[in-house]
Amino acid sequence: MSAAKLKVRKARMAKMLRVLKKLYPHPKMALQYGNQWELLVAVILSAQCTDKKVNEVTEKLFRKYRTLNDYVKAKPKQFEQDIHSTGFYRNKAKNILAAAKMVKKEFGGKLPKTMEEMLTIPGVARKTANVVLGNAYGVVEGVAVDTHVRRFALRFDLSDSGDPVKIEQDLMVLLPKKEWFAITYRLIDYGRDICPAKPHPCADHPLTKVYPPAAHRWPLK
Repeated sequence: MSAAKLKVRKARMAKMLRVLKKLYPHPKMALQYGNQWELLVAVILSAQCTDKKVNEVTEKLFRKYRTLNDYVKAKPKQFEQDIHSTGFYRNKAKNILAAAKMVKKEFGGKLPKTMEEMLTIPGVARKTANVVLGNAYGVVEGVAVDTHVRRFALRFDLSDSGDPVKIEQDLMVLLPKKEWFAITYRLIDYGRDICPAKPHPCADHPLTKVYPPAAHRWPLK
């Protein structure tokens, strides 16, 4: 990113952030959980699935599997059926049950507090790690780039890449560190409430007024 492009993007991001803060002064994650392990389970289940559906599934799941050991002892085929409606259930079940065993064996039954350690857990990439570390421990090491964040980064020309890892790196440069954690949830709320993923007229949307070309940036790469 050239110095000139960086300056322009920083100014745009600052204007977008002011709008988002007015719209969503107290953003928070929509996933429901009772402890740190359940947080990780919910985040893994949320891949390619709505938070609403995940909350419906985990309401029953967390009553059935109450402790980490319950996951360690779970039968894969049964667990697959328990999470079936979240999609990609075989892979999610494999990762969650493997993660349970690793968390018990390697981390004494508690989720680790560093990005490096979190990334060793099955099913955990940077997005999941950022969400879990931020919500569980208040540890902020980056920006959680989900589908909403990726979409807005591209629509509003905040990154030249469609790769979530590179988008995260760009956003970390454009945003003050104190804003890294909340920006994800502000953009998620904005995407749900105002600007959904499907093509639609959005010239009059609050963020589009900051960057009018966003109204015509369909489809996204």
